[in-house]
Amino acid sequence: MRKSNFPKPNIKTESEIDLIEKSCRIVAETLRSLIKYIKPGVTTLELDEIAEDYIRSEDAEPAFKGYKVGKLIFPGTLCISIDEQVVHGIPSGRKLIEGEIVSIDCGAEKNGYFGDSAVTYAVGRVSEEKQKLMKITEEALMLGLDKAISGNKLFDISRAIQQHCEQNGFSLTRELVGHGIGRELHEDPAIPNFVPPLLHRQKYPNVKLHKGMALAIEPMVHAGVKEVITETDGWTVITADGKPAAHFEHTVIVDNGRPVILTLRD
Repeated sequence: MRKSNFPKPNIKTESEIDLIEKSCRIVAETLRSLIKYIKPGVTTLELDEIAEDYIRSEDAEPAFKGYKVGKLIFPGTLCISIDEQVVHGIPSGRKLIEGEIVSIDCGAEKNGYFGDSAVTYAVGRVSEEKQKLMKITEEALMLGLDKAISGNKLFDISRAIQQHCEQNGFSLTRELVGHGIGRELHEDPAIPNFVPPLLHRQKYPNVKLHKGMALAIEPMVHAGVKEVITETDGWTVITADGKPAAHFEHTVIVDNGRPVILTLRD
């Protein structure tokens, strides 16, 4: 529980940013290495094993494997979510099928600091609706990132994401948000992908952004309604109407004039 509506900004030193960047490079390379395996017939567990092997080969640890929420322990290196699964899908023997979209969220920890990123891939040829969903979600992320500059406020990020998605006929998850990152995978501030109503702003304070803050910005966008359901495994979040969702995420350092994106895959 936060002691005040506006927690003290968590400003990272240059040495801390260097360490976060090393973890982010591993995450970005992991996601990029998976592209050639995103094809029909590949299981999500196979993708998970490829990612874990790479992360450990870089003397890093998978950030999600063993992550605890209450009595739940996440078993995978990756969160792999297909079609109506929004986030936190558990790797398994499920095979990818032509026409699906698969969202892969990856985190790594090296030398005590974390990196986090997500991308949604098409499995072969997908529908125009899914193509548009992925395009708008990634565009919304980049618009949000553009607002991650010193002097802005958190809701500048939220507003940019929300407006772009809703103007294009999509909705945004309300229960799940982005976050600060550094020595912990999830730090303050919480970063909603929507501007919270007035009565909810104690939960999501509109903090001022300062140079050196490390943020993980991650729009989760639905083709249908905004409501979600958590499956019986306790982890996998799905859209309430069964329509597809997309998820893109970057770790970014707030700077003056232009943010520094640490998880670019190019």
